[in-house]
Amino acid sequence: MSGSAPEEPATDAFLAHRNLLFTVAYEMLGSAADAEDVLQETWLRWVRVDLERVHDQRAYLVRITTRQSLNRLRGMKRRKEAYVGPWLPEPLLTAPDVAEDVELAESMSMALMLVLETLSPTERAVFVLREAFGVGYDEIAAAVGKSPAAVRQIAHRARRRVETRRPRTRSSPRQTRAALEAFQRAVETRDLRSLLHVLAPGVVLISDGGGVRQAALRPVTGREKVARMFLSGLGKVDGTLTAEPAEVNANPALLVRLDGRIDGVLAVRVEDARITDLYYVRNPAKLTRLRSI
Repeated sequence: MSGSAPEEPATDAFLAHRNLLFTVAYEMLGSAADAEDVLQETWLRWVRVDLERVHDQRAYLVRITTRQSLNRLRGMKRRKEAYVGPWLPEPLLTAPDVAEDVELAESMSMALMLVLETLSPTERAVFVLREAFGVGYDEIAAAVGKSPAAVRQIAHRARRRVETRRPRTRSSPRQTRAALEAFQRAVETRDLRSLLHVLAPGVVLISDGGGVRQAALRPVTGREKVARMFLSGLGKVDGTLTAEPAEVNANPALLVRLDGRIDGVLAVRVEDARITDLYYVRNPAKLTRLRSI
């Protein structure tokens, strides 16, 4: 970005709303790398705007970001269809204050972002803008190129589809953290009984290696299979494996390191003090840009 005087007002406005714009793009795309590209595209269009004609800079920037995200989202379909194994969102480190926003934390969770993958690009944009950020229907209409009446219908349809697929209950961060700690202790001590106790009977493991790192090519279901997969995998590790607590996608998670370098990110969904879903991202391309918002 240039620091020339004519661009200073545009730069100040863009930087003031940058975190919001990044989060909008990330929730629409599930990729921090693509969200950063969208922000660059947004900036290039923003500096060409006559600011004297802009009544609401935040709304205008969100509109540009949404349109660029929609363009990129439609183009990502082929990439995901050719992806090796299950696709998971790129994990994003988040600050504690983000996790305190309950609605935003849920909208950024791995569980809900996977549900958003079932929506059409326009449905996803409308849902994210309305449910996560409370954007008005008129503003959303301008962003997605629909009438306010059409946007209301799309929002209702998207909300109904999400409600049928989203988790029925949401555990507190404290409960999730406790389950993760129990899981970590059981894995580190190779205590099969304790590991089985913290996993729900129908637990599902989704691992994303992107065809580069070892990962199950299909979801693994059942606590016995999931437990034995983690315990048997430890015996194949060549190096020192450690895990540390972190806030990922505004929820408790584990950063897994091999000889000090990040090897994967493990996020979970917890219900009734037991882990019902495990999301394990090992694709190196999704780990190099771990950043905090």
